[in-house]
Formats: sequence, C-alpha cells, structure tokens
Amino acid sequence: MHDLNAASPHPAAPPPPPAPARTPAPAATSTPANGAPTNGAPTDAEMARATEILRIISTSYSAKMVGQERLRTSLLVSLIAGGHILLESVPGLAKTTAASTLADTVKAQFKRIQCTPDLLPSDITGNQIYDAATGSFRTVLGPVHANFVLLDEINRSSAKTQSAMLEAMQEHQTTIGGEIHHLPKPFLVIATQNPIEQEGTYELPEAQMDRFLLKEIVEYPSPAEELEVLSRIDSGVLDPDRHVTSAVSLDDVHLLQDVASRIYVDPAIRNYIVSIAYVTRNPAPYIGEERARFIKYGASPRASIAFLQASRALALLKGRSHVLPEDIRELRHLVLRHRVLLTFEADAEGVRSEEIIDQIFASVPTP
Repeated sequence: MHDLNAASPHPAAPPPPPAPARTPAPAATSTPANGAPTNGAPTDAEMARATEILRIISTSYSAKMVGQERLRTSLLVSLIAGGHILLESVPGLAKTTAASTLADTVKAQFKRIQCTPDLLPSDITGNQIYDAATGSFRTVLGPVHANFVLLDEINRSSAKTQSAMLEAMQEHQTTIGGEIHHLPKPFLVIATQNPIEQEGTYELPEAQMDRFLLKEIVEYPSPAEELEVLSRIDSGVLDPDRHVTSAVSLDDVHLLQDVASRIYVDPAIRNYIVSIAYVTRNPAPYIGEERARFIKYGASPRASIAFLQASRALALLKGRSHVLPEDIRELRHLVLRHRVLLTFEADAEGVRSEEIIDQIFASVPTP
C-alpha cells in the first residue's frame, strides 16, 4: 500500500483567491411583532428559541435512536441547511428508523420509496390517470411529494429513475403531464445505498452525487449500544406504532432555517472555503505529485456552497451566531467525500478519499 503520510516538498500554502475586505458582523435587529423574519443577524431571542427547538428534537430523536449521534447531527445539518443527504452503510443500521423518527419528531409527512431495478420515474414523481367516471385525466402525486423522502437503496434503481429525482432535488418541483407541482417545505431527501452488494445495482452518476449536500457513512454500534437496542425492543420503545410524545412543528423548522441563513460567516472563512476547493482541483503543488495522482476530479463549486450552508447549520446546532474554522474542518468528510473523486489506482492501493481530504486540509492555512 502506498504510504500517504510520507513527507513531500510543497509550498506552505496555496495561492488563495484575493481575500475580500474584512467587514464586521451585521448588527442584530429586533424581531417584529408579527413574527416576520429579519434580515440582520439572529437576535438573542431567536437564538434562544432555536436552541430550545433543537433540544426538543434531539431529546425526541434519542428516545428511539440508540447512539448514532453523528448521524443525528448530519440529518439536522441537512434539514436546517435545506439540502439532501446520502447515507452509506450495510443493512440493519437503523437508517430508516432514523429518518422516520426525525420526521415524526417535527410532525412532518414521511414517505419511503424502496428502489428496485423496475422502479419507474412516474412511481416516484406521480402520473396522470384516466377517470372513466368523469371522462378526464386526474393527477396523482407520487411519494416524492412529502417533507421527508427516504430513497432506500437508491443505487438499485435505474439511471433513468435516478435522474427523475434531479428536478425534485434541485428545483423542489416535479413536472407531470406538462404541469409543474411544487414540493412541500421543508423538503429533505434521505437516500441510502449499500456498498457491499454490486449485483443488480447502478452506480450513481457524478451529477446525481453532487446534488447531495452531505454524504454520511453509518457505522456499526458499540457493544453497549447494541445491548441498549435489545433492551428497548423488550420495553416496546422501538415499536413502529409508538410515536414520540414531544415534537415541534414545521413552522419551527422554518424558523431554524431562517435563523441559520443569517448566521455570520467572516470573509476570512469564505476565503478558506474557496481555497480548499481550489486545492482539490489543483492538488499537485500542495500535497505532492505522488498523492495528487490519486485525484481524478476535484470538487465543484457546489462544494463551496455546501460548506457555506452546512457550516451555518452546524454553528446553529452548537448555539453560535457565527461560523468558526473548526466548523469547516468538522464538515470536511461529509462535504467532500462524494465530490473529490479518486482514480482506479487509488482504489487498487486502498487509498480512501478521507485520507486525501485530510491532506488537502493540512495544506491550507487555517484562518
């Protein structure tokens, strides 16, 4: 296996884009009596309300889910940032339970789509059906018209069906019979894929992968967590018919998204984000030729946008009204592991994308 930790000469820092002038954080503005969103920085009252909403969601989530704290954080970041998430793991690690529990916690409509090779695009988006009684066609909306949509084993569906999700994920709308139907808000797609089964699967194209804000790898629980799962099964906590007792409304989720959109991101942080994306596309001078040869394609500008949106959501989860460089570093694998594409040579030598991402971050000075 190639030694990725071997030292190689490279410049101390990449040539970053021209840094914009440093500006102070915008002043906080008061929330009007009618509850209309403000345009300035979040107020103390808004931050306190957002913290309380997140506490309720976390408590309700943990009542059914054992462990998987990283998964909870990733799901909440995606929801608050208004993006979508791709979950990769072997079967049986409670991905479906996590998605349905989160939807139940926020009183949202949840739909599960089991992807199969014969699944048609109309099975997801909807179709027009002839009504013999009226002699006309009526539109029947598909399961994608929900707040939370779980695409289970998305790589089992054909490329044509996968592409049917592109409009929904990017434009938040579907087109049925030439008529546009807008999707509800919030709208979160949680797609899962199984990395160990290849027969009867269709690899997701790069354009589809790039639509996902984050990609999370769900790992096995610890022995203590697995024992707790067995205990909760015996107690009936994990009964599918048992719903959470405390929940928040969709309006509360809208408030979280509004507050997160106004979290302050310093120009130095923005420049840090763009510098990282730049190095993924021009890696040789910064991580060395030996390691740069493993990168087939660097991250698209969607990576920079994802860092900006996700870091704001993560800062809000941590109770801050501003983003820190540590937020960007914490999100590095989630944002880049499906955007920094490696070569077949990297796969043959057992090189993981997370290793390359860590080296890219090590080559960019932290502001």
